Amino acid sequence: MPNPVTIYTTTYCPHCQRAKDLLKRKGIAYREVDLTDDEKIRAEVEERTGWMTVPIIFIGDEFIGGADDLYALDASGQLTSKLS
Repeated sequence: MPNPVTIYTTTYCPHCQRAKDLLKRKGIAYREVDLTDDEKIRAEVEERTGWMTVPIIFIGDEFIGGADDLYALDASGQLTSKLS
């Protein structure tokens, strides 16, 4: 079973949309957690990662960063291996 992808987003974030577009284009299923109106979960995920901007992307339990990091993993060929 592939490692699940979780992406924390807000409704107004263009980088979130970019990341979701890449995942969709590659046929990668993901779970989206909308932080737009949920300060509690946002504070928890920021505490966990030290990351204060969205998107916040996990593959399995590994925090991989944001949209640029996701694109870099894809360009290097590492995204596929992280998913398995």
